Amino acid sequence: MPHDTPLIATVVGGLVLAFIFGALANRLRMPPLVGYLLAGVAVGPFTPGFVADAHLAQELAEIGVILLMFGVGLHFSLKDLLSVKAIAIPGAVVQITLATLLGMGLAWAMGWPVGEGFIFGLALSVASTVVLLTALQERRLVETRRGQIAVGWLIVEDIAMVLALVLIPALSGILGGKGEAISNQALLVTLAITLGKVIAFVAVMLIFGRRLIPWILERIAATGNRELFRLGVLAIALGFALGSAYVFGVSFALGAFFAGMILSESKLSHRAAEESLPLRDAFAVLFFVSVGMLFDPSIIIREPWLVLATVFIIVVGKSLAALGIVLAFRHPLSTALTISASLAQIGEFSFILATLGMSLGLLSPTGRDLILAGAIISILLNPMLFVGLDRLKPWLKQRETPASREKEPEPAMWAPLQDHTVLVGFGRVGHMVAASLTQQHQPFIVIEDQIDVVTALRLDGIPALYGNAAAPGMMEAADIASARWLLVAIPHVLEAGQIIEHARKLNPQIEVVARAHSDAELVYFEEHGATHTIMGEHEIAKGMANWVLISSKEASTH
Repeated sequence: MPHDTPLIATVVGGLVLAFIFGALANRLRMPPLVGYLLAGVAVGPFTPGFVADAHLAQELAEIGVILLMFGVGLHFSLKDLLSVKAIAIPGAVVQITLATLLGMGLAWAMGWPVGEGFIFGLALSVASTVVLLTALQERRLVETRRGQIAVGWLIVEDIAMVLALVLIPALSGILGGKGEAISNQALLVTLAITLGKVIAFVAVMLIFGRRLIPWILERIAATGNRELFRLGVLAIALGFALGSAYVFGVSFALGAFFAGMILSESKLSHRAAEESLPLRDAFAVLFFVSVGMLFDPSIIIREPWLVLATVFIIVVGKSLAALGIVLAFRHPLSTALTISASLAQIGEFSFILATLGMSLGLLSPTGRDLILAGAIISILLNPMLFVGLDRLKPWLKQRETPASREKEPEPAMWAPLQDHTVLVGFGRVGHMVAASLTQQHQPFIVIEDQIDVVTALRLDGIPALYGNAAAPGMMEAADIASARWLLVAIPHVLEAGQIIEHARKLNPQIEVVARAHSDAELVYFEEHGATHTIMGEHEIAKGMANWVLISSKEASTH
């Protein structure tokens, strides 16, 4: 058997080290993303030991970008954006412009070309979706007005970056990268052709894709074959990304984004997101590893002042710009500070822009290293900003008058519950459980991480909390200490185990029922404190056997 297997070595080495460094980062209460980047540094050419194949890593990273953008499209909500468009659209545009100018100013001071300064500044202007949503979800701010503004702001940034990924290759020559520098007239023609292709692509996706993609998935779902459905979701994401690049000349990212956005309108969107999540996460990890491979850590020693200046633009310059914009729209200081802290970091799109800039000859290795250093340091600092913001809450409440204070929807819009049931998850199983509890007039509260599901439940008068049940404060918000039952109806085993363990600490007497898919999961839940564990196959087998026994008894009596 041949041992020269660079693809296997790159994938296995990247994933194993990403797991080790990601687990360490999580243990130190840092985002796992930091660990993934450090894993890339460890297998990169600038550190001793095993060096992964950089070319293969970049191709794997491209799949990661496609799946990341598909995920962004799946969670894109035009309705949420429109609800905060008055501040999110102008705010994001002005903030991107100011941050890009700050980056270009630093690049000008270093004597870089204008094109490199533009890519550098643009990469510093856009926040990480993963880091921002994690921070908001941990503090249960996604539902609040400030959370909606931050998410809407982020969506506008994402759309702007998707357009940038389309236009930058067309403008590469005039910016000083690979390609010929063209005249103004030729530039206008090139831009018109590029935008024409994009418009044609968007039109085809909205007219035909909107009908074709849901139709394909509905036909696959009707077969009842889960593996085929999962394969169909991945085929749509990857196929439309590749097809859009070959047919319309747009980026993989834009094709995947539109495929996800169209699919998000389908009733199967939640299932599609759930089925594609494991592979999406795996390739996203490889994307971050590949980015880390490009990073030369010696930049921190060689150019410490440039690294500090880059971090200053991200954490201070960009935040102050956002703070001033939000205050200019007459929002309270607490809202302005929350949005500023949310945006005080950079991530996925910055890495994509840096990789694109390098491939087009628009960004030097030093610029790339400064972007990566700024990303890693700003992600490390971001949780500290939120801790500082939490400590400012009493001062902010005293400073703001009741009239100026932002009206936030309270998570609990119902009377305190006693001897109730806490139902975690409102999928197919949770929906049937809730129907039975309602029929028996048993009080219960639902914890669900899909905002539209929570909204619908509240409109029906059912107490519901939005967020991850394993996140800090969620069990307390559901009054778990006074609850009688905890029903864990989610299919995620590790997360369910954490929920059960935490609930058991808060309420040792609570009865816990969990769902399992195997004997190993059954044992795992019992070890973590589950009182009863229901395994679907066992219950189906019992039901079938009971029908046989009942039929046999009836036949023997006649």
